[in-house]
Amino acid sequence: MDLPLTITRRSEEFLRNVLFARTQAGASSNDQDPVFSRDKRVLSNLQLQMSLYFNMWFFPLWWISETVMLHLKYHAIGDHYKFVLVTILCLMTLIEAIRLYLGYTGNLQEKLPELAGFWLLTILLQFPLILFQLLNEAILILPLERSVHIIFTTFILTQVFFGFAALRDIVRQREQFVLQKFD
Repeated sequence: MDLPLTITRRSEEFLRNVLFARTQAGASSNDQDPVFSRDKRVLSNLQLQMSLYFNMWFFPLWWISETVMLHLKYHAIGDHYKFVLVTILCLMTLIEAIRLYLGYTGNLQEKLPELAGFWLLTILLQFPLILFQLLNEAILILPLERSVHIIFTTFILTQVFFGFAALRDIVRQREQFVLQKFD
């Protein structure tokens, strides 16, 4: 149920005058106000943003538990797995920092290249690395390690799906803009 048009206009006018007060010299017409533009749809994906937010807080816990578990099982695994696991931990730390930055920037600022980079890093690098750590029994997976990998995999899978939805929405909006421009 929508509010009547007069109430909507009055509440927008109230917000412009009280909350976003401007000086008379800097005031522009209401139709050109970018804060209350009626034709601009917000394309940021809330589910993706929530997943990125919780992932940002979970990642340090994952990193600490992964480091402790690697330290505990370091003497029991083979030399080649020692090298592989330390390399994966370093790579995942670097990739995750870049990936979270690109995800935040691409989603909140609706930037297509950053969001596409986030999505590709997620699918091509993070997902295979976490699956290797979750499913390879030769690296002696400990219970805490398995549980944090399952949670991290859940974050990655939700970000793959919601990242794709956000990319699709931004591409459709850009496509409509280009088609309107040439009509």
